[in-house]
Amino acid sequence: MNATEKLLSSLHPFPPQEAFFKATAPRVAYGGARGGGKSFAMRAKLVLLALAHPGIQILLLRRTFPELRENHINPLRRILYGTAEWKESTKEFLFPGGSRIKLGYLADEGDVLQYQGQSYEVIGMEEATQFTESQYYALTESNRLHGLLRGSFIPRMYFTCNPGGVGHAWVKRLFVDRDYREGEKAEDYVFIPSTVYDNEYLMREDPAYVKTLESLPPLRRRAMLQGDWDAFEGQFFPEFDRARHEIQPFSIPENWVRFGALDYGLDMTACLWMAYPPDRSRLVVYRELYEPDLVLSRAAQRIRESGEGEALRYIAASPDLAGRRQEGGKSGFDILTSHGIKGLCPAENARIPGWRRLREFLRADCREGGPFLGIFPQCRNLLRTLPRLMFDPRVAEDAALTPHEFTHAPDALRYGISSLPFLPGEEKEESLRVRDLKREFFGGDFGKERYMGFMKK
Repeated sequence: MNATEKLLSSLHPFPPQEAFFKATAPRVAYGGARGGGKSFAMRAKLVLLALAHPGIQILLLRRTFPELRENHINPLRRILYGTAEWKESTKEFLFPGGSRIKLGYLADEGDVLQYQGQSYEVIGMEEATQFTESQYYALTESNRLHGLLRGSFIPRMYFTCNPGGVGHAWVKRLFVDRDYREGEKAEDYVFIPSTVYDNEYLMREDPAYVKTLESLPPLRRRAMLQGDWDAFEGQFFPEFDRARHEIQPFSIPENWVRFGALDYGLDMTACLWMAYPPDRSRLVVYRELYEPDLVLSRAAQRIRESGEGEALRYIAASPDLAGRRQEGGKSGFDILTSHGIKGLCPAENARIPGWRRLREFLRADCREGGPFLGIFPQCRNLLRTLPRLMFDPRVAEDAALTPHEFTHAPDALRYGISSLPFLPGEEKEESLRVRDLKREFFGGDFGKERYMGFMKK
């Protein structure tokens, strides 16, 4: 039995694995949760490519060599024995038709330099979230055709991944959020999710492992069992759950209080439109503006255009905009106001108290049982960046200031939350007075005594 026959006879793929084997897009990621058969799928995919395309050059990477040896070198040596020659000195499998699978690791940032100038039609990054974004981009430069396959094969990269790790953000951006930059095309990226419940073999042969995943602490269980990319260790807002806080849009009633929140910088203008009903029973974020490289006058124009002429009670804005600027002695507020933005007021900028208030809004439920704070789907950048905030390693209870791109929309939300005169569950001041009067005259023993005494007179 040759290597192809041995491999095919061992393949009993469940549906996500089968989809991964058939995928031919330039970038394909597989996994999202523990127990989804990621390592097996990666090994099988690369061997099938080596057998199907004589001369193909393949690079398979993990973060450390011990992981590489246990997860790939040893299993591949068993399955390829007698078909592909293992070269210990160069850590590669050589196939009779000229195909090659080279195995490597990137323990440190600079390790990627060893692959500069080399060409691989296929690169596999096992546990991709353990690699940095700069390592990923450096490897893309080596993902190109080798001479033997020129014109007959599209270079590809394959990834397996779980939420969390140093590369969480770039993997999530490309394959989960599908948020693409200039030069990136949506059709080039495919994500195939898989969980332990898809793995029929593991469910049957190792139910104890399934129980272990089901018994993890709630946040880690969401990431490792369900493959939830908005839940990972180090997340600043574990209270945020996109499935819960992203709500279906609806027409904001006329009697709701509408206000805005603005975080401005030359690198990014983030403006949120928010509203709550007269009884303060919930809060919604229903619109956003999120654009880079806007001078203040242009930012004002874009806010007016995005607001569709809607009147806001006020806009809580970055407090530094109220300070004087050198250009003509005008403040940022002066410039914005002169270009048609009304109701600007300096936001409360105490970071830690602001984050604490925001946590209260994320945790709370409204009377109907849904989230007190709801976010419309069109606020895609708020939904994208809020779960990406990490803890500041130097300041307890504060969010990290880097990566800076993730801070703009959450800062605007913090400004808006801090501007509110209430917390979830608090009634309006007028309602509290009425409630106290009712309690005094109609409720409790004291109230009943007062009321009955009055009636007897």
